[in-house]
Amino acid sequence: MNDLVFFAIREEAPDLTALPHVFCTGVGKVNAALAAARLIEKHRPKRVWNFGTAGGITVGSGLHRCTHFVQRDMDVAPLGFSLGQTPYEEHIVLAIGEGGLTCSSGDSFVTDPNLKIPADLVDMEAYALAKACVATGTEFICYKFISDRADGGSSTDWTANVRQGETAYATILSEHGLLG
Repeated sequence: MNDLVFFAIREEAPDLTALPHVFCTGVGKVNAALAAARLIEKHRPKRVWNFGTAGGITVGSGLHRCTHFVQRDMDVAPLGFSLGQTPYEEHIVLAIGEGGLTCSSGDSFVTDPNLKIPADLVDMEAYALAKACVATGTEFICYKFISDRADGGSSTDWTANVRQGETAYATILSEHGLLG
């Protein structure tokens, strides 16, 4: 397979996740990293695509391409590292391409609009997937659909909107010859 497509969970795209080159990683950075490592090793794709839901910080709706990825829950400031920096690694931001938005990944569902998150949107898997692709020399393409505003209503909004991005994901995949 030249292309693998990753979603966190089936609920994000019930029809697309039935396709043979589409996989669900599970929720969170650990699950995403493990699934990506296993599937990239097995299939040796040229490209990995990641679609799914995200909370909007600077964007309020729609589908957005992400090209910069950070970890929002890496915090080892007492050791002299910056917020988001993995200890003993040089870069805080994984920059993969130009012109897209910054996605902040963490193992928590963001519900506090007062958090100062230096990103355009938040999710729970993209950073791990991007890092796996960088480590293996695999092209990474990421689009996120804004399901909520990363505020007090996030869980209700996400539940109502989790499937709303599937048509947009299918359009992108179709444009690139990745649908039947």
